[in-house]
Amino acid sequence: MAARALPEVNIDDKVFTLKYYVDEQKSHLSLRDPGLCLKCAQKPCLSFCPVGVYRLDAQGQVVVGYQACVECGSCRVACPLHNIKWDYPRGGYGVAYKFG
Repeated sequence: MAARALPEVNIDDKVFTLKYYVDEQKSHLSLRDPGLCLKCAQKPCLSFCPVGVYRLDAQGQVVVGYQACVECGSCRVACPLHNIKWDYPRGGYGVAYKFG
């Protein structure tokens, strides 16, 4: 019996199915010390986040777009300087996966 190939999965198609309940009062994701990111040569946060929450601004500073966070937790373990503060969103907020 020949194995069937799995269909190719596009992350953008999957992210499109999510529903976000953004807490505008309290961010669940932030940088402990934004200045510390300037000392990080590799800046792996710009590539390890599957939805691109981390970006560089015009001054070369890392900024966090927590509103798009899928709460995978990879940023908690992958930052070499342990500069990312991540908490679970408050009740009623965050990402909902049941819409896809």
